[in-house]
Amino acid sequence: MQGPTERGSTLRELTYYVATSLDGFIAAPDGTWSAFLDEGDHMDVLVDEFADTLPGHVQDALGIHSDATMFDTVIMGWTTYSAALDVGIVSPYPHLRQFVASRHRQTESPDVTVTADPVATVRELREEDGAGIWLAGGGALAGDLVDQIDRLVLKINPVVLGDGVRLFAGARYADRPFERTRLRAFDSGVVIAEYTRRAGVGS
Repeated sequence: MQGPTERGSTLRELTYYVATSLDGFIAAPDGTWSAFLDEGDHMDVLVDEFADTLPGHVQDALGIHSDATMFDTVIMGWTTYSAALDVGIVSPYPHLRQFVASRHRQTESPDVTVTADPVATVRELREEDGAGIWLAGGGALAGDLVDQIDRLVLKINPVVLGDGVRLFAGARYADRPFERTRLRAFDSGVVIAEYTRRAGVGS
């Protein structure tokens, strides 16, 4: 099969944009991420450059409205989605086209599409016109989609968790080289590292 970078430059990219610990965990064992910094000089970049990834209620609180030019679609696992459901939000990213990967659950929101086959869904989305596709997590979904990912944007937090939800949970072993395209370090201790899959690599 051809990899994401082999199929043509007009295809939409799938970007895994996520916070992680120094030892590669995106959440604690219970799925929470309170260990990650939500204050500091890195936050200006997250709000200014990655506003499309902010939930609708957060944008409202900040008085901003993203234009969905970086991402216009989000795909997430059910555990990631349930964090919004737990506080009564059924459509966390109303400014984006929303997909949730689940084989057994359904959502009550007409704005959210549930898919039992996220790999097929991402491949179909690539063929459509639009901006980028954001993989929001969690780790199990990232493991399923690892060979579809074009870009990684990792918000590396200065903390070691030792256990928790892995960055790519359950992914099979393979050599998947990426090239670093940008690295920004902040006084907060957070590092934003960006990578692109090497041309011709993928499945």
